[in-house]
Amino acid sequence: MKEAFDWWAKNIYPALPPDVKKGRYTSAWKDYTYQQGISEKRMENILSEFGKIDVKIEITFTPN
Repeated sequence: MKEAFDWWAKNIYPALPPDVKKGRYTSAWKDYTYQQGISEKRMENILSEFGKIDVKIEITFTPN
């Protein structure tokens, strides 16, 4: 999720029109860029507004 949001912050956010770069997008961008804390849920919500998200979690456990 972090890599996808990093790409959004560096590629999509700067290209947004000024009237869209207000509120939650700017807040999320600042929180991420200045490492002020942003949850994966918040990243996912913002990314889902710009495209399709397919999150896959794989856990493997091998006993000793």
